[in-house]
Amino acid sequence: MKKELLVALRMTMVTLVLTGLGYPLLVTAIAQGAWPYRANGSLIRRDGRVLGSELIAQGFKRPEYFQPRPSAAGNDGYDPTSSGGSNLGPTSQKLRDRVKVDLDRLHGENPDAPGPVPIELVTASGSGLDPHLSPQAALWQAPRVAAARHVARTEVEELVRAHLEGRTLGLLGEPRVNVLLLNLDLDTRLAPPSSAARRD
Repeated sequence: MKKELLVALRMTMVTLVLTGLGYPLLVTAIAQGAWPYRANGSLIRRDGRVLGSELIAQGFKRPEYFQPRPSAAGNDGYDPTSSGGSNLGPTSQKLRDRVKVDLDRLHGENPDAPGPVPIELVTASGSGLDPHLSPQAALWQAPRVAAARHVARTEVEELVRAHLEGRTLGLLGEPRVNVLLLNLDLDTRLAPPSSAARRD
């Protein structure tokens, strides 16, 4: 019995060291060596400050920035520690009320936008942290962004098209635009008025 317990204890320790320490350290070392940007969360830094991750949406409320999809992650949305959907279904009155409020707000903020509000601007993703919009949803907001930045609408539309990401491996997913990367490039190429040079 004592011999069997010692064998089991040794096997437990070897397994713990190999799978609990060795394997994670090896994978971390390979990731840090081969893909350090991705391994560290795809963090975007400017002037020594972390502005966000290109993988996680954040809210933009000011008119000179493109707005992402709504978020139900956390109390105020866009909380990366509380990823998740609202779990409200199509028969939910609460969901319908929220969508109506968002539609009214979007129409009010975007009076020159072409056509109806794209559906993704009033529906949250499953995680509440989707950093992308379709090109159509980004272009729909271009008139508001151009007016707030006092530039031609075509300049903003060209910038949206410059940030277009194709399907993964040419066939997975849909074409998309990363909202954070687009907004940061807006500040670089089409600087906002001095009074609006900050994000909410």
